[in-house]
Amino acid sequence: MKALCTTLAVLLAVVLGAVAAGAGLLFRGGISAKVEPTGVETAVGGKLRRIGIPRSFRQLRSPMDSSKEVLAAGRAHFADHCAICHANDGSGQTEMGRNLYPRAPDLRLARTQQLADGELFYIVEYGVRLTGMPAWGDGSEQSTRASWHLVVFIRHLSQLTPEEKLEMERLNPKGPDEWRQMQEDEEFLEGKETSGHGHEEPRHH
Repeated sequence: MKALCTTLAVLLAVVLGAVAAGAGLLFRGGISAKVEPTGVETAVGGKLRRIGIPRSFRQLRSPMDSSKEVLAAGRAHFADHCAICHANDGSGQTEMGRNLYPRAPDLRLARTQQLADGELFYIVEYGVRLTGMPAWGDGSEQSTRASWHLVVFIRHLSQLTPEEKLEMERLNPKGPDEWRQMQEDEEFLEGKETSGHGHEEPRHH
């Protein structure tokens, strides 16, 4: 009996030590999101995310092919909704993406590309708790179709062309100053000169 109590006490001490070590790693730097996630956190987070996706979704294949029309729809949706965190090229190298906790992943890498179509769809449609990934789906047919468009486009990210990136830049959400600057740039390229105040200046010969 005494030996059993000793063994249980040792096991309890080991478990408590492991929990304390894990908590120390997790809460180093307080609750700040500036601390870089550890490899352990990243690995455990990835495993938990995959386990949390229902088996029925893990077995789904995309109902859409990578046609020109599907890619165009996915590209436009990604530029408007996703690029603020993930960047147009999926690298995650944006001010928002670099400061999330965990960081916005590089969607071109194997960690994302090896996910099944249904897993990608689930993440887009339902989001991921305790991360910056929101749930974009609302259960409608339109939402479901848009999420599958995104799945197809995510598969295409590593083959993104300079022309596609340029098109996406035009589709990215912009503030008033950015719209004004873009309009002025276009007018300049068309041979007009602007004052920067919304009216055209006379051209001098």
